[in-house]
Amino acid sequence: MTNPTTPSPALLTWVSRALGSRPFVQDVSHPRENSRVWRLDLPGAVRLFLKVSPKAVMYERETLALRSAAPALGAGGAPQLRASSAEHLALLMTAVPGRPLRQLTLTPTEEVRAHRQAGALMARFHAAGDLSGPRRAEAERALQAAADGADRLLATAGGLLSVPEQKLVRELAGQLRALPPLPLAYIHGDAWDRNLMWSSAQQQAGWIDFERSRPAAAVQDFVLMACSAWTDRPDLRAACLQGYGRNLTPEEQHAVGCLAAIDAVSCLVWGPRLDDPDVTARGRRTLDRLMAGVLV
Repeated sequence: MTNPTTPSPALLTWVSRALGSRPFVQDVSHPRENSRVWRLDLPGAVRLFLKVSPKAVMYERETLALRSAAPALGAGGAPQLRASSAEHLALLMTAVPGRPLRQLTLTPTEEVRAHRQAGALMARFHAAGDLSGPRRAEAERALQAAADGADRLLATAGGLLSVPEQKLVRELAGQLRALPPLPLAYIHGDAWDRNLMWSSAQQQAGWIDFERSRPAAAVQDFVLMACSAWTDRPDLRAACLQGYGRNLTPEEQHAVGCLAAIDAVSCLVWGPRLDDPDVTARGRRTLDRLMAGVLV
């Protein structure tokens, strides 16, 4: 039986062919059920990462993002795709300098610098994606789709939410449908401090994990940060938006609160299923704040 922390023989064969040599492999997966990532070290201090996507749709989204929009982030701003395999749902990528911001203890000044750069990179990513044809239509439907998904999430969550919490989520989800058209973008889709890299040595930020990238409303890329790193840190929010090049409109800011409620339910449903306590905690914290009248 193959050790689950080791790539399968067929996958290792594909990797070796793609690289022209057999690398030293080390498992660096996140401690959650659906994470499969390995660090590959080659002669000459060359380091790459091998990622196997949990689902075909995630593989397709990340592959498209790395081929199309992510190159606009420049060297170190995002991984560079070296090879991909639809058969294995596998991606070979270059390393992004640094470590996830969530794992670091930085000075407030350095945190602000990291978030400002993160916003600037996000603006470039948003502008680089193709929103023509059916992708524009998908982006225009994104908020409606999020609102429509709220009832399904609440049904799945069941007793994880109180009756007043369920009522609040339904109200906020319903308010999404009344919003006017908002700016559209090709979004990262999982933009929070776990996927934001920071190199203190180079004073450089970079984004990783593009498996949820898609056409959507631009504001959807600010929800997770508003529910995590920006909680009680308006300076980080201001820095990111400064880097992004504009503030959120009043309608977008209202959308953040509505989308945060839906994200909270999603976190409470999927966090335990994926054995991901960070996600579960984000959901409960967000819901508690919304119930207390604190819109993110």
